Amino acid sequence: MSKVIVMDHPLIQHKIGWMRRAETGSKDFRSLVGEVAMLMCYEATRNLKLADVEIETPICRTTVKALQGKKLAVIPILRAGLGMVDGMINLIPAAKVGHIGLYRDPETKEPVEYYCKLPEDCPEREAFVVDPMLATGGSAVEAIRMLKDKGVRNIHFMCIIAAPEGVKRMQEEHPDVDIYIGALDDHLNEHCYIVPGLGDAGDRIFGTK
Repeated sequence: MSKVIVMDHPLIQHKIGWMRRAETGSKDFRSLVGEVAMLMCYEATRNLKLADVEIETPICRTTVKALQGKKLAVIPILRAGLGMVDGMINLIPAAKVGHIGLYRDPETKEPVEYYCKLPEDCPEREAFVVDPMLATGGSAVEAIRMLKDKGVRNIHFMCIIAAPEGVKRMQEEHPDVDIYIGALDDHLNEHCYIVPGLGDAGDRIFGTK
């Protein structure tokens, strides 16, 4: 079964608290999404493997640590996932970025694919699928299925806010994918919005509501 890691870092919790506030405008909301994503990325990558590398300092030769093995890929689920990319790339500038476009059908509440563009070597990379919200889990489950269909095997999922219903569905359908969560909320309401949540992350990032 996949690991579910709910972040308990004080800075992450503080910034999510500001994101939840209805009076937080798009400019500040965007900045907070990027900052939280960077802090979560720091926590989520703590198990990356290291190798010894010999280098020359201005004083002498010495052995230092460097990331070993697979490179990383950041795969945002459009459109809200875009808000998390810059924060992660600031921390891992060598990562490549793919994009998966899904929207939720207003009647069935199920995801519909409209775009998928990945780095050519994505199957050789460790992929972090990112989306601020994990509500029903439909989009995340479908995005990960698309990656697996294209040969990507080493996959993690990262979100800022999650509902228990979405976590449960992810674990049932992708038990091999670890889930990193900024805050685990109470439940979904009748419109499939997370409660207490923070509203529609995409609308708040891009100021479209």
